[in-house]
Amino acid sequence: MGAFHAYDIRGIYNVDFDRETAYKVAYFIPELLGTDKVAVGRDCRVSSDEIHDAVLRGITDAGADVYDLGLTTTPAVYFATANCGFKASIQITASHNGPQYNGMKVSTENARAVGYDAGLKTIRQWIDEGRPTPVAAKRGSVHPLDVTEDYLAFLLRYKGDYSNIRIAMDLSNGMANLYAKRIFGDAPDYLFDELDGRFPNHDPNPLIPKNIEALQALVRKSGADVGVIYDGDADRVMFVDENARFISPDLMIAVLGRYFLVERGEKGLVLQDIRSSKAVGEYLAPMGGEMRTWKVGRAFAAEKLREIDGVYGGELAGHYYFRDFFYSDSGLLASIIILNVVSALKKEGRTLSSLIAEIEKYENSGEINFRLEDKAGAMEAVREMFCAQEKPTAFMDFDGYRVEFPQWWFNIRPSNTEPYLRFICEASSRELLDEKVAAVRKLLESEFGAK
Repeated sequence: MGAFHAYDIRGIYNVDFDRETAYKVAYFIPELLGTDKVAVGRDCRVSSDEIHDAVLRGITDAGADVYDLGLTTTPAVYFATANCGFKASIQITASHNGPQYNGMKVSTENARAVGYDAGLKTIRQWIDEGRPTPVAAKRGSVHPLDVTEDYLAFLLRYKGDYSNIRIAMDLSNGMANLYAKRIFGDAPDYLFDELDGRFPNHDPNPLIPKNIEALQALVRKSGADVGVIYDGDADRVMFVDENARFISPDLMIAVLGRYFLVERGEKGLVLQDIRSSKAVGEYLAPMGGEMRTWKVGRAFAAEKLREIDGVYGGELAGHYYFRDFFYSDSGLLASIIILNVVSALKKEGRTLSSLIAEIEKYENSGEINFRLEDKAGAMEAVREMFCAQEKPTAFMDFDGYRVEFPQWWFNIRPSNTEPYLRFICEASSRELLDEKVAAVRKLLESEFGAK
């Protein structure tokens, strides 16, 4: 049962969970969420068909009807959930993980995420307790439901004219293949533009440097103005500039401000996660964007954006959330808007890299992973070490710790899905950054056996 996490159910299929677990989760969803109709989608992984069959049996055995969305992206499931008024939906996917993984993302009314604390914990308890799953006297039915045209119509409302820019686009053999060419046409130079749940070219995780090498090579070869890469289920997107340099996804939160805050004049609150660069808020403030910081992950970020009625938000992991999209994330919508910005820049005679240079004021370590046992003790030790040396100017403790000082800050947090303690640091100079990272590495390796 190690597949139950803060945001979703996910793990190595037939190791962390199997079709019996999938059946039981699906069986209990109608009761948990108080509905007799559940929308179900799936990605293209080899194991998704088997899980799909188990999920449909579970829901219908419980007496509820399935509205089967078929092969689709995770954001399209969010769209169907909110737009069609479902109180429950399941997307069968392991998002950016490799082909041996699979899982389920559960949503409720208005596409609100059902994370561990919002219901998945209860289902896990019911399964652990051996709660029975009797077949209902009247089993539910399965109804095909295709939201493709409505979803595309929604996305295309945001699309501008890209005829003046050259685009390189890596579809990662994932679910973005369903819609990308209908949105962007034949103009982009595409990579890995066939659905293949074995992910033969690279794992569908754009945060891993080796997975973007093919895109970087294509940008150099084609002279593209921008490179775009999606993850496996198309809820995340990342970018490289015209020099094939990877752009830290948190900086793209600032880029989105040129569209929402300037072009559309939607002044207001913008959400970032606890790992985001201080440069983002500093760049957006003169545009009328007021930054808010919150926990990592859709189950937290989408709910917080809704609570504060923020204009949009983003995460270091490449998720971007939009008030216009039911406060949910969509890689395709984010890329459409970013390409609008790149096109506008080109018309001004500017490049994407020049804009990023305006935003990026600090030296950043990127997220560093330490494998160790005593995560809580290690976090306390790091906090105490630095706070004994210097008085913080800000302190946040809702997702690990984010501690800010006049010339630098750090965040240290336990992974919700992997056996790691994650550390990120940003400083006003490379020398200061290297000093702080070295101090953390020395402490965690010597006192906590970090690997």
